[in-house]
Amino acid sequence: MKFINQLYKIAFITFLFVSCDDDGPGYQEPYDPNANNQLTETEMLDLVQKQSITYFWDHANANSKLARERFHPDDPNSDMNTVTTGGSGFGLLNILVGIERGSFTRTNAVTRLQTALNFLETADRFHGAWPHWMNGTNGDVIPFGSNDNGGDLVETAFLCQGLICVREYFKNGNAAEQALAQKADLLWKGVEWDWYTKGENALYWHWSPDHAWQINMKLVGYNETMISYILGVSSPTHPISLECYKQTWAQNGSIVTSATKYGVPVVFNHAGASGSVGPMFFSHYSFLALDPRGLTDQYANYWDLTKNHATIMQKYCIANPGNYFAYSDKVWGLTASYSRNSDGSLGYNAHSPQNDLGVISPTAALSNFPYTPTESMKFLKYLYQEKRDAFVGICGPYDAISPHFSDWKVKGYLAIDQGTIAPMIENHRTGLLWNLFMNAPEIKQGLINMGFHSTQHGF
Repeated sequence: MKFINQLYKIAFITFLFVSCDDDGPGYQEPYDPNANNQLTETEMLDLVQKQSITYFWDHANANSKLARERFHPDDPNSDMNTVTTGGSGFGLLNILVGIERGSFTRTNAVTRLQTALNFLETADRFHGAWPHWMNGTNGDVIPFGSNDNGGDLVETAFLCQGLICVREYFKNGNAAEQALAQKADLLWKGVEWDWYTKGENALYWHWSPDHAWQINMKLVGYNETMISYILGVSSPTHPISLECYKQTWAQNGSIVTSATKYGVPVVFNHAGASGSVGPMFFSHYSFLALDPRGLTDQYANYWDLTKNHATIMQKYCIANPGNYFAYSDKVWGLTASYSRNSDGSLGYNAHSPQNDLGVISPTAALSNFPYTPTESMKFLKYLYQEKRDAFVGICGPYDAISPHFSDWKVKGYLAIDQGTIAPMIENHRTGLLWNLFMNAPEIKQGLINMGFHSTQHGF
């Protein structure tokens, strides 16, 4: 579980101040005139998108306008200046969705994005890659761990998919919008993907000016790192070889498995899953912009891969081998989020069928809307029709909940969890971000060079 536990292994130890509650309603946004909970399905989708987007608009870092690592309404001024690179990439996508959904005007969004991209232009970079965390006041790196005070290529990849979508969205707009698009283009093209190979047929996650390659973590699939290879191959300025993707991420084809779970093909060996599936973020982070519909290469049909992942996850929760109260076809979804330790204290964990602690992460089922729309709607109705007072707050569903432990919840949010909800729901509804990214010229050519075919996008 090395890849899984790398993310936030420091965070949950450091930030144990979060308010957790076993009773009483959380901080709620006014819902009138729908206070009777009789929202239609469309209204529920609109509401959860709107609420999730507020994380990246109303509660962004005040100076950089990028995403704070975390936000807790009961302690809103804490940890205000820790900006997350990957979460900020998700935030860029949320702002595009917010424009389309009328959360704010296009003009105001451009102003906000100008500030954010200007900050990224002067923030610390390490051979083009941004660090995992930055100080939102000055752009200085905030170490994520003892040896992790340099470039984080995976977080940078999550940011770059957002930059590319911003470029594509605004490139034919007015003068200010075109200038914004050009800046987004320069920022993404400044990443030295080839540096992060160490001269090998592999990508490495970290590099530090003080500790060099000491962390020494290769990006090996199947996990959340696929987008790093696609961007690396597609880069017009610092490309990596096709062999990097084939030999390391795809493991010369051994990534493929014939395993099934609940009668559903697993398709790929999920990192650490032993014939089952990993946390749902494996099929979210790389696919916020990369469209799996009709996408195939020599290894997989990626729609089958992601849809089956979501289907197996729900079937696991229905089977409920841990006998957790309320797990069902409407209460399901395991991924990395805040968690509840065995002694009841707050933690962070990468929940999965191999690591089920009785904690549901709402982002898991909600970000699965493109893959399992009927099943995800059941969970959305559970939240907004049955448990809104208990499990929904100002930025939408709380980061982690547990009916099993007397409606325990963490009354707070993490950028990388809240950040996938509105974009994936929008991809389900309109395909907005998928269409932007897949039509980017260098991405399309990079995918073609890698041997991908997309019936959805005509190559």
